[in-house]
Order: sequence, then structure tokens, then C-alpha cells
Amino acid sequence: MPAIFHALSRAFRDLFQFKILWIVVWPMLAAGLLWLVLSVVFWNVFSEWIASGLTAIGIQTWMETVEPRWVADIIQIIVHLILFSPLVMMTALLLTAFFVMPALIRLVAEHDYPTLKRERGGSVIGNVVNAALAVSVFIAIWVLTLPLWLIGIGALAPFIAAAYLNQRMFRYDALDEHASHAEMLYLFSLHQSSWWGLGLLTGLLNFVPLLNLFAPVLTGLAFIHFGLARLTALRQSPNLPI
Repeated sequence: MPAIFHALSRAFRDLFQFKILWIVVWPMLAAGLLWLVLSVVFWNVFSEWIASGLTAIGIQTWMETVEPRWVADIIQIIVHLILFSPLVMMTALLLTAFFVMPALIRLVAEHDYPTLKRERGGSVIGNVVNAALAVSVFIAIWVLTLPLWLIGIGALAPFIAAAYLNQRMFRYDALDEHASHAEMLYLFSLHQSSWWGLGLLTGLLNFVPLLNLFAPVLTGLAFIHFGLARLTALRQSPNLPI
């Protein structure tokens, strides 16, 4: 746990460096604008999809009997927002992972880990496959837990989904340039609970107004610091386990 908070504190420190300020907000703004445009253009299509899904689980039939009608309309808008929010968050994180992380890794490595050797254990294909798996599970968690919102338990789904997406996607990105493939696998296994803990804490930032604008880049910085610090400690160990 101290290592997680140490990584987060360094991430906050780096967040407001002049070199990083210009890339802090654009992933979230770009993702929000993208899905706002898509939701306006394809509102009827999305509404039909959502209605089909609600019909499949028996909710749409109930909503058609709700009186007054404005209550049903509000419920439908809430469902749209429940689905809209994770899409924005997921898109912002993907933009950060693919377009921002290389610059962040370079800045953090040059400042805090200048002597750390780059073994390049990751690959572009590995990064894409990892991101695709992370996104697939993230979407599955949201879709499969949607009926649970009716009994309140579904409110936990966003946090579980965000924790999984963050730890699965950013741990790979944080290490793929500096660690060897064997080192990556070992660190993923050795610090599995810590990766999840960091994923949960950074995932919570997505639900804090204003702070969520900084969440994608802050998440990337936190995972870079945590990953490179753990890699440094591993290589300094006299009995390297790999």
C-alpha cells in the first residue's frame, strides 16, 4: 500500500509540470466530444438498442406501464447516461494508452529513472491484444451487471470495471519499454493485488467531477511510477528470481 500511495503522489507531482500540462485534459475532452456527437447523431439507433436490451431482461415491458410517462422517460435517460459514461471513460483511457503513454514514459524515465535499461519486452501487437482484452472484459462487466442496478448492487460495477480496465491496460504500457518479457510476467504476478489496488484508486478519479478530466493522464503517470519503481527494485535484488 505505501508503494501505491508513493506512485500516486509522484503522479500528482508530475501532473502539473509544464511539459505535461498540454496533454493532461485532451484525452477526456476528445472522448467526451466524440461520444456526444455520436449520441446526438445516432440517438434513435442507441435508443432502439437499449430498448431491445431492456426488453430481453424484462425491464422495457415494465417501463411501458409506468405512470406518469415522464418517470419512464427519466429512467431511459438515466440508462443512457449509465452506458454513456463508461464509453467516454474507456475511450479516454484508450487515447491515453496509445497516444500519450509513450511521451509520459519518456518524461518520467528521464527524470526519475535515467539509468534504467530498456529491454523492450512488449510489442505493438501485444499492446493491441492487451487493450482489446481489457476493453472486452470492461464492456462485459457493464453489460452483464446492468440488471443489478435495479436492486442497487449494480452501483459497484463501475468501480470494479474501472479497476480492471486500468490495471490490465496500464500495467502493460508502464513496463513494455523497460522490462523484458520475463520481467513483465513476473512483476504482473508478484504485485497482482497492488496493480488492482492502484487500478481501483485511479478508477475512482473518473467519478470525481473536474478531477475526472485529469484522470486518464494521472492514471498513466501513477502506473508508470509504480511499474518502473518495482522494476528498479527487482533488478537491484541480489537474487534475481527470473
